[in-house]
Amino acid sequence: MNSLKTVLLLGLLSGVLLFAGERLGGRNGLEVGLVIAIGMNFFSYFFSDKLALMSYSAQPVTPQENPEVYQRVFPLVQSLAQRMNIPMPKLWLIPDPSPNAFATGRNPQHASVAFTVGVLQLMNDRELEGVVAHELGHVLHRDILISSVAATLATAITFLARMSFWLGLGRRDDEEEGGGWGGLLMMILAPIAAMLIQMAISRSRELDADASSVKYTGSPDGLISALRKLDMGIQRIPMEEATPATAHLFIHNPFSADGMARMFSTHPSTAERIARLEAMRGDAYRYQR
Repeated sequence: MNSLKTVLLLGLLSGVLLFAGERLGGRNGLEVGLVIAIGMNFFSYFFSDKLALMSYSAQPVTPQENPEVYQRVFPLVQSLAQRMNIPMPKLWLIPDPSPNAFATGRNPQHASVAFTVGVLQLMNDRELEGVVAHELGHVLHRDILISSVAATLATAITFLARMSFWLGLGRRDDEEEGGGWGGLLMMILAPIAAMLIQMAISRSRELDADASSVKYTGSPDGLISALRKLDMGIQRIPMEEATPATAHLFIHNPFSADGMARMFSTHPSTAERIARLEAMRGDAYRYQR
């Protein structure tokens, strides 16, 4: 259902782009906005993993570098990668006391999984397995590609709105009375609609990754316990280096979102995720060891 929801949301985002492009900038404006968005997100798709790891000062986890961490996480990640039939990702350690983890990389052959010092200190092995399975679920589903497509469409919509504002393309003299106000509203509402849809896609991918964790660990209990710890740990020790641009990568949103702000959040609430995980106990698709 989440995969279907993602497809429908991507289609809706494409529809917003076509409608807003024609309304705000005409065919030429639509083409220019789309080309610029593709160029920006092409770079992001191929280099976002390096930029994200660099921005958090991630260190390689190898037998030579961070050997104690390697001895703990390598067998766990290797076992799950084999169950999912994906290549072994590169492992990284982020020197941050706030508990969190993320996966990145444009495809399973170029994937990386990064752990903060805090998450390794906070989690027992069962909980860490749930976290790793969630992150490898993103790799398995190629969620970096999906998020890049969504970001491309949302960027194009935002560019068109800004271009029409500065160049006065949101209003045409031959429009019927009130059309100018319609163009102005479109300039304001189109980027908001694009962001709402993009965030909804991100939340649906998080729920799918949670389901993958259940499938490939055989139980929701490890991830449920991990999410509860993450919720309390992040509230107690916020991630100082976190940025909104990379929030969608993490297993738990490093920023709090309450009330209406949840509509713009990259992650579902912890309560919703736990409720869905608890409902998965005994499902027929449970992974058989």
